[in-house]
Amino acid sequence: MRRLFSFFKFLGFDFALLKTNLKGLVFYFSDLRKLKKQKGSDSSFFFGKKYPVLTERFSESGIAKGAYFHQDLYVARKIFSSNPEKHVDVGSRVDGLISHLLTFRSVEVFDIRSLTSSIKNLSFRKIDVMNIEKNLVNYCDSISSLHAIEHFGLGRYGDPINYSGHLIALNNIKRILKKGGVFYFSAPIGRQRIEFNAHRVFSITYLLDIFKEDYNIVDFAYVDDKGSLIEKVDLYSAEAKNNFNCSYGCGIFELIKK
Repeated sequence: MRRLFSFFKFLGFDFALLKTNLKGLVFYFSDLRKLKKQKGSDSSFFFGKKYPVLTERFSESGIAKGAYFHQDLYVARKIFSSNPEKHVDVGSRVDGLISHLLTFRSVEVFDIRSLTSSIKNLSFRKIDVMNIEKNLVNYCDSISSLHAIEHFGLGRYGDPINYSGHLIALNNIKRILKKGGVFYFSAPIGRQRIEFNAHRVFSITYLLDIFKEDYNIVDFAYVDDKGSLIEKVDLYSAEAKNNFNCSYGCGIFELIKK
């Protein structure tokens, strides 16, 4: 049954949302009648087009959990404290990490997609990080890529299909970063797999093996499957070998290039 609901949701039919909307409609028409009665003959406002918002009375005041919420704040605080000379970001959310950083510093963003907005303190370059130019080698002393590397080479964003796209991108990020520079990295963690064409999920063991030759690990935290942030974690514990019991968690690394 769960698979059937997932299939219908993929086609655009969200039965849970439909149920909530129908429930919200009852309140909508009841509230509209009350408001019209209270308005009476007053002419200060007229009723314009109908604009029903049906689900928000059933939701919380905001979302203060989950991978993106925690990783963006966590890494922004670290960059604020370190105050690098030049910070570059690869593919992180502009309305997440980047917007946090822009409140206190300039940021240069590399992304395969376009960005047409002009924003103070943000310098944007449309770049395929799987294929960088030589002038970007040893370019910056600080770089971030949050919840982005898992997509490289899967075609989701119009990038070329490449089974090793994540490795190529990580190698080029290492080339962009100066020796002694800091790399802030996050990606999904759990049983290692590809869920095409959305993303890869990495095991902790695999990531440690990738990073061990080129970086020292300064700090690690993760967001578990429930959306909670867990900090100051032992990466070499038995729990780490089991990916901290995550199916689709988020590992957040602070790395220094050797």
